[in-house]
Amino acid sequence: MTQSSVTFAKALADATRQRIMSLLCCQWLNVSGIVDRLEVTQPTVSHHLGVLRSAGLVAVRRQGKHVFYTLNQDRVANSCCQLAEEFAPEREVVVVTASE
Repeated sequence: MTQSSVTFAKALADATRQRIMSLLCCQWLNVSGIVDRLEVTQPTVSHHLGVLRSAGLVAVRRQGKHVFYTLNQDRVANSCCQLAEEFAPEREVVVVTASE
């Protein structure tokens, strides 16, 4: 397993991060928007966003004093395909990008 696969797997290994990823799919939200929707504390959300950022699973956009996040769908798809190539190499893996 490559380091990026390990980082991806670790990022997915937490239920709160999975909830954040689901919430950020197809929309941009700031930390307070995520806190309001998931009913978790701001430090908790900030911690999990840091893990997701380190893994490249969220995109970041600054707008004035606010920072907005969205799911990096291409990175999620490519990381899933990379895992499939590593652990199921006899299967054909088709990479699908968010723009298709």
